[in-house]
Amino acid sequence: MNLFDEIKKKLSHEFIDIVEWLDDTNDTIVHRFERYQNEIKNGAQLVVREGQEVVFVSEGQLADVFKPGTYTLNTKNLPVLTTLKGWKYGFNSPFKAEVYFVNTRLFLDEKWGTKNPFILSDERFGMVEIRAFGTYSFRIQDSGKFVVNVVGTDGNFTNYEVNEHLKSLIVTRFTNTIGEANLPIELYAANTTELSETCQEVMQPEFGRVGIELEKFYIENVSMPEELKKEIFEYSRLDKLDMTKLAQFKAAKAMEEAAKNEGGTAGAGMGMGMGFVLAQQMGSMMNPGLGQQSAAQAGTAVPPPMPTQAMYHFAVNGQQQGPVTIERLQELFANRTINKDTLVWKQGLSSWVALKDVEELKAFLGGSTPPPLPTN
Repeated sequence: MNLFDEIKKKLSHEFIDIVEWLDDTNDTIVHRFERYQNEIKNGAQLVVREGQEVVFVSEGQLADVFKPGTYTLNTKNLPVLTTLKGWKYGFNSPFKAEVYFVNTRLFLDEKWGTKNPFILSDERFGMVEIRAFGTYSFRIQDSGKFVVNVVGTDGNFTNYEVNEHLKSLIVTRFTNTIGEANLPIELYAANTTELSETCQEVMQPEFGRVGIELEKFYIENVSMPEELKKEIFEYSRLDKLDMTKLAQFKAAKAMEEAAKNEGGTAGAGMGMGMGFVLAQQMGSMMNPGLGQQSAAQAGTAVPPPMPTQAMYHFAVNGQQQGPVTIERLQELFANRTINKDTLVWKQGLSSWVALKDVEELKAFLGGSTPPPLPTN
């Protein structure tokens, strides 16, 4: 040992008799109190401030943990270290131990996010790529467990280092939880609060294993490709529209435009006439009895009622739905609510059958072949 080491050792013994740490940063989670050869004087004062805990480690083994307060270090308040050292009748100054100050305050607004999109399977839209990001808050709940399992021998451990570990854990558990939720794809963005609470419950045991408490977890945004958003918007509109009325409205507008294009007085008269006819037709559709009464009053023959259109029931996720018209059934097939293997039933069928096996529904599948031309 050279002269300077000897002087440093003596100064350490003479003057370093207070063990404390004043945090002048906003991101330090664990700070190791440095002394010459990790030596602490018998009877030294340990000062643990609010928002701190102190962990003593002896030769790689977790010893004593101190909560906020001021302590005189001796065998009475170092029971675990005393046992590890084998001190039966007190100990001589100095003794060796590593001292870690742990910041137990709440760390707020830490960011997380999926670096790469993850894939979900949706019954209507197939395989879908999803991204998400948000914030979380945490605190050190078990200082001893955290120092042993995460910090190791790091002398100054920051929240950046712990966040790198936590973010990987968060993304893994988040993707698993979202996948198991099995919600329709459009509902993920609309249920972020419920999903956030569920994810927090799932993740907390994983955090707890290393001594961390996940105080809050927030999903701020769940995003998807723009083309998928457009498909979802179109599907939502189609699901709300009465397609029969929409077709009638479009036909009426087309006929009005055709009449206007005829030009002149005749075109105007034709347009007016067609407008009256359309009005009567639409009135009859909304009130069939009124239409028959008007026809009877005009002395015209009343046609027989239209044949009844076949109505179909179908099954989605094991639930029976319907009845719907064949046109509505085709719309559901087009927007992927149902597919060729969906079970359907109508009056006259003895049991439920797959859509692809019903003759009049095979046209949904495309690729139909016309019959051969007649020969002379």
